[in-house]
Amino acid sequence: MQFGIFDVGDLYADPVSGAMPTERERIAAMVTVALKAEEVGLDVFATGEHHNPPFVPSSPTTLLGYIAARTERLLLSTATTLITTNDPVKIAEDYAMLQHLADGRVDLMMGRGNTGPVYPWFGKDVRDGIPLAIENYALLRRLWREEVVDWEGRFRTPLQGFTSTPRPLDGVPPFVWHGSIRSPEIAEQAAYYGDGFFANNIFWPKEHFQRLIALYRTRYAHYGHGTPEQAVVGIGGQVFIRKNSQDAIREFRPYFDNSPVLGHGPSMEEVMAETPLAVGSPQEIIDKTLTFREHFGDYQRLLFFVDGWGMPLKTTLEQLDLLGEEVIPVLRKEMADVPDAPTHASLTAARQGP
Repeated sequence: MQFGIFDVGDLYADPVSGAMPTERERIAAMVTVALKAEEVGLDVFATGEHHNPPFVPSSPTTLLGYIAARTERLLLSTATTLITTNDPVKIAEDYAMLQHLADGRVDLMMGRGNTGPVYPWFGKDVRDGIPLAIENYALLRRLWREEVVDWEGRFRTPLQGFTSTPRPLDGVPPFVWHGSIRSPEIAEQAAYYGDGFFANNIFWPKEHFQRLIALYRTRYAHYGHGTPEQAVVGIGGQVFIRKNSQDAIREFRPYFDNSPVLGHGPSMEEVMAETPLAVGSPQEIIDKTLTFREHFGDYQRLLFFVDGWGMPLKTTLEQLDLLGEEVIPVLRKEMADVPDAPTHASLTAARQGP
């Protein structure tokens, strides 16, 4: 079982103090958060990919490569790699290079993103989102698994006798998750290839994601990768922790109320009741997180969202201390029977055989 955090790198003023970080300060804060994640014993740090304000992480491999040089154990991932607007050739080369630099501590999550205007900036049409995701990933897999590729498709120029460089570390491509909030086609794609499926369920009710995950599990088994229970599932969570729930709710409320995603609609209490948002004491976070297994079955990766919406770095680091000291150890014990998601080491060992 892997526990970690994901950071979307949003850039907002603190609704309490009014302080507005610079882009440089926000990028530096993301690095500090990643280093803290390793310090407190988390397994994974994942970054989003955005090419529009108010976000700063437009180059995930640059950020993760820098973090790789300053960490020893942390698994580095993306919370979204835009398979629709990035060239598959460039993805193949960038993440293979990152694999070598990070000694294999790399995987990535394919996604279409949530910002329609990005598509024309990269010469694409948002109406082609699903076909782009399907075609581009099919090419990416071949680029990582075949030395010489001849290919022709709908959305890019053909390739003839092309070899992407560097080749994946040890001949083993990074493990891939397919992230989705709403699209059954992406769950089907993940199942077809036997990849992981990450249901980023932080904003919608559990019933929606139960259907997506159930579809993925059923189709994973249909394609012969194992039983439905063996399918590789990841989910998201969102927490704000203080020693007692009253302090947590009081302190988090202005960040919730000013959130461009969660605020200005249902109350914080209503959102907590309907979504994975957990605001409270360490025990309350533990209790709510343990319900995820009841809702979704066994899953191999849980990524928490712990910052954003102008939250100061000091507060985020305090959240990580509480996660690492009081929450994650209990969750590890309660979920000790759940296997880890694939890693470079496990994939390499499986390839080599007994």
